Amino acid sequence: MPPKGHEKIVQRSIPGLPSLPRPVYGRTESLPNRALTRRHSHPWVQLSYAIQGVLEVQTSAGRFIAPPQRAVWIPAGMPHKVFSSPRTEMRSLYLDCRVTAWAGESCQVLAVSNLLRELIRTFSELPVEYAEDGADGRLAQVLLDQLAAAPQLDLMLPLPQDPRLRQIYRSLQAHPDQPTTLGQWSEKLGVAEKTLSRLFLQDTGLTFRAWRQRLRLLGALTPLEKGERVTDVALACGYDSTSAFIAAFRQQFDATPGEFFR
Repeated sequence: MPPKGHEKIVQRSIPGLPSLPRPVYGRTESLPNRALTRRHSHPWVQLSYAIQGVLEVQTSAGRFIAPPQRAVWIPAGMPHKVFSSPRTEMRSLYLDCRVTAWAGESCQVLAVSNLLRELIRTFSELPVEYAEDGADGRLAQVLLDQLAAAPQLDLMLPLPQDPRLRQIYRSLQAHPDQPTTLGQWSEKLGVAEKTLSRLFLQDTGLTFRAWRQRLRLLGALTPLEKGERVTDVALACGYDSTSAFIAAFRQQFDATPGEFFR
């Protein structure tokens, strides 16, 4: 669901760090308003995580969504933008590439277990220049071990590159409840329906129907995390009934909305 028009959007600053003070560096922020960080990159790995609120990291490849049970892993040198919902409590980590040799080179969403969440929360309370050879350094190592073991999740919306598909994406992003079929889009764009169907698979790896459903469900995470009624969110996402929305949500996230945010 797109953000409501009356919500204030603030520009979030990017820390001007010439280098990391320690191999693992924690950054804590409280963001009362919806915030946007302009496109940028770091010479280190970033784990974008919030104990409250929903984050969205956008790269040229897609949109990566992270409610509090998830985090976004951003490789060093990866250009990205970060969006956050109102009242977000950030607990981001910056990681020296020398301590993340096990990591892949693509942006991804990681599952945050209860243990990993508490490790991140505790680490964020340590001094910036913690003692690496003491208990704090051992905590940082356990944190790295848990990050290395964190499962990868499919909470990413691939962004189509074809300009015709981009028109469809922008329209559905602004109005996810619109029922326009792929056949109707083909008439609007003057392209054969089979051609659009082939382009969606080629550009996103998903059928149009599966891609649109993922766009709707990922967009539903922010209002659900804020406590909005499931029925209202379902209708705003284009579902005819609450039961159909819950069934689709369970299929995508292996849990109902209530179970997911409990």
